[in-house]
Amino acid sequence: MPESIIAAACSRSGQRVLHVDSRNYYGGNWASFSFSGLLSWLKEYQENNDIVIDSSLWQEQILENEEAIALSRKDKTIQHVEVFCYASQDLHEYVEEAGALKKNHACVTPVNSSKAADSACLPTEDESLSTESCEVPAEQTPSSDPESTLEVNDAEATEEKENHSDDKTSEEKTNENVPTAEDTAEQPKKNRITYSQIVKEGRRFNIDLVSKLLYSRGMLIDLLIKSNVSRYAEFKNITRILAFREGRVEQVPCSRADVFNSKQLTMVEKRMLMKFLTFCMEYEEHPDEYKAYEDITFSEYLKTQKLTPNLQYFVLHSIAMTSETTSSTIDGLKATKNFLHCLGRYGNTPFLFPLYGQGELPQCFCRMCAVFGGIYCLRHSVQCLVVDKESRKCKAIIDQFGQRIISKHFLVEDSYFSENTCSRVQYRQISRAVLITDRSVLKSDSDQQISILIVPAEEPGSFSVRVIELCSSTMTCMKGTYLVHLTCTSSKTAREDLEAVVEKLFTPYTETGIENEEVEKPRILWALYFNMRDSSDINRNCYNVPSNVYVCSGPDGGLGNDNAVKQAETIFQSICPNEDFCPPPPNPEDIVLDGDSSQLESSESSTILEANSETPTESTTLGNPEETSE
Repeated sequence: MPESIIAAACSRSGQRVLHVDSRNYYGGNWASFSFSGLLSWLKEYQENNDIVIDSSLWQEQILENEEAIALSRKDKTIQHVEVFCYASQDLHEYVEEAGALKKNHACVTPVNSSKAADSACLPTEDESLSTESCEVPAEQTPSSDPESTLEVNDAEATEEKENHSDDKTSEEKTNENVPTAEDTAEQPKKNRITYSQIVKEGRRFNIDLVSKLLYSRGMLIDLLIKSNVSRYAEFKNITRILAFREGRVEQVPCSRADVFNSKQLTMVEKRMLMKFLTFCMEYEEHPDEYKAYEDITFSEYLKTQKLTPNLQYFVLHSIAMTSETTSSTIDGLKATKNFLHCLGRYGNTPFLFPLYGQGELPQCFCRMCAVFGGIYCLRHSVQCLVVDKESRKCKAIIDQFGQRIISKHFLVEDSYFSENTCSRVQYRQISRAVLITDRSVLKSDSDQQISILIVPAEEPGSFSVRVIELCSSTMTCMKGTYLVHLTCTSSKTAREDLEAVVEKLFTPYTETGIENEEVEKPRILWALYFNMRDSSDINRNCYNVPSNVYVCSGPDGGLGNDNAVKQAETIFQSICPNEDFCPPPPNPEDIVLDGDSSQLESSESSTILEANSETPTESTTLGNPEETSE
């Protein structure tokens, strides 16, 4: 993400940008994959073999007054991968993903396997990850509909659109793949979802490696609007904020209307909560009311505010979303104010989610970079950085073909550095789980709910777990399923950190459970656990690199994206100190060409104009919803 933002900003300011990536997909650990694309990604990390390249190709290029910083050819940012399948497995059938160019012979890890990652049978090596995970079919591509790409969809409109699409798909599937007799026989088991169905509908899944949301008044939303990159993406509101208390999931009232309509709170509690939230919005103007409590945790501070235990829990875990043991009073008040400040801009909660997954956002900035002349090379690895011994600055890179590419500034993502370069770096880890389930954690009138839930830590030394549940209208899963992301700071392996929370909220899918309608918990159809490196907030001095080499971190464990935007802006100001950071592109109608140009130049200019011909008026509407409502 930071590299994509910087590339877009530099390209927009007139710099020549070359973006080289050894992977065959955009985004690195910020990427999103289809289901089969994710299986291919897992297989790549499962093998985890060094690519053997003749080092003489680049060593011969190093001159006497130069030295080389060799880059790593093994990505070590993902560890402890475990995959489990609980859905019925029709292993006698060859299952092919709908729309795929190649057959995907699906096989999975047995549920009772003790070595899940080692025994996982994943797609074959010749299957193309980029074809299945990076390209979206024309009917699903957000940018294919210029009228809708700039708006935050309401749930009803998107749901209706998806229903039409799903109806059409189901008709085609019935006509082509499923005999009528079998279809009739399956009618009693409406909720039965098999693994073959998941594979067949794999292109309907867009599974994020990192799970985040966008604060409606956060830095990333402001940047998307300012740069007009928002026209390349489409968003949905998070519809519910949930709490897990006393073994039960319940909805948390957020806005003023929610508070007064809530049946969970008494009238006294409603007044107490509104009074406290009003104070949090203006807490900086009343320092006398919190200065004496700056040295204690926010949890202890809430106990002094005449709030009931019920309200304390809601504020701490569902509004401020801070740690019960480590967050100070100031941290909690800031987080609560930020939450309240973001309410109401685009919906009833402070959060937005990009359709087709978080991985769309790096691609949006890459698209902006390309529009202004940036060049992208996937599947193109870099062997080393070339450093001048006298100036101690990097002057070039040498790629996999032994070709020397000269530049003034170099941005390198942390995972590309070798252990020697990162010898003084102390990394944190993020524990991640991705679940495909058959129902929501909290039933409601609508099956198109997007929810966030914080499950507090129970044991000392452990961390709270963030749960984000996505429905099919987010274009991240097939109809009739939910995609659930669990995230926390690692203390052990991902499975050890998250399995207790998974067992509280979900139950494994079984054939006998289908007939039992009294089962309250959602059933897990498929599960993935893995640990991801958190390289954020690491001092640049920890890396042994020249001053004109800038290190970009991978995803952090926070809910928002402010860290990536701050990092991108800081690096951009170091490269272009007098330039505006991601200014809006010029309106094509305002562009005046100097003098008479040749037919070729005219043709090129018209191509550029056409690429920028999407008017920014709807983006302005996205950025200023208050004006629209008025």
